[in-house]
Amino acid sequence: MASNSNSVGSGSSVLDQYAIQQSTKAASKTLSQDTFLKLMVAQMNNQDPNKPMESGQFLSQLSQFGQLNAVTQLQKSFETLASTLQSNQALQASTMVGRTVLVDAGKMTTQTAGDKISGIIDLPAQTGSLNVKVYDSTGQLVKEIPLGAQPAGEVKFTWEGMDSGGVAAPAGTYRITAQAEYNGQTVAMATQLEARVESVSLGTNGAASRLNLAGLGAVGIDSVRAIK
Repeated sequence: MASNSNSVGSGSSVLDQYAIQQSTKAASKTLSQDTFLKLMVAQMNNQDPNKPMESGQFLSQLSQFGQLNAVTQLQKSFETLASTLQSNQALQASTMVGRTVLVDAGKMTTQTAGDKISGIIDLPAQTGSLNVKVYDSTGQLVKEIPLGAQPAGEVKFTWEGMDSGGVAAPAGTYRITAQAEYNGQTVAMATQLEARVESVSLGTNGAASRLNLAGLGAVGIDSVRAIK
């Protein structure tokens, strides 16, 4: 019997045709169930009569198609979910413009002489002595702020923008450090600084949105510890 060049050959499976469909740019990216069934019927009509398709092979191809189709649909669902989450995050970030946030930071750049820098120190336990020190960009100590004994928890501090002599410190980048005393030893503590949100940079290609903070620059929205 002469073979039909336009039919599905007995040597190729429906999944082979599915692969051809996917690799062809002009074809759709996914194979619909209707198209799959048409290919299956065509394969059965054009199979070798001496070697008919076994029911097990037929069911196997149906099962594999179902798995491929499920993975494709799942991927689409995840893409839709990711897009929705990114849009929600961008909307949330845009409402923060003009607000003051608290982020993990140890440096801040002031814009004018005498600008204040405020923040908190999260103490894991009570301390008999807590000190905050402010250094300029050259590493010189500008001001020491003794906070004395403090209980465990968040301790607020503010540098008024003055040096040890009561003169307004010039605009520039300042490093803030904190030390707490535990069992006679001085332990360095992390600081969280307050900054105003000036604008928001929306993420692309799945990247998270970033907040542009006055004096701190761009930080990830997930770096925000509190919003005031």
